[in-house]
Amino acid sequence: MNRKDLIDAVAKALPSRSDAAAAVRVAFETIRAALNRGEKVMISNFGAFRVKEHPPGTRRNPKTGQTVSVPTRRRVRFKASRRLLD
Repeated sequence: MNRKDLIDAVAKALPSRSDAAAAVRVAFETIRAALNRGEKVMISNFGAFRVKEHPPGTRRNPKTGQTVSVPTRRRVRFKASRRLLD
């Protein structure tokens, strides 16, 4: 399922497709903004999104064998709820 499929599914419950597109856009923007602030986003019976910071370090380029310094990175992690997994 992609964004278009999600909009189509939401459009079945709303009066117009443009309303569904706006609802999906606002939902994603709200989640993105919360994650950018470092907040944990929990959606009941679905799961939780959180940002994890990976420390800087050195990595090796497998193609050239050269070591490369990597800065601190932020990654989004998702943990599914038990109800989603059942």
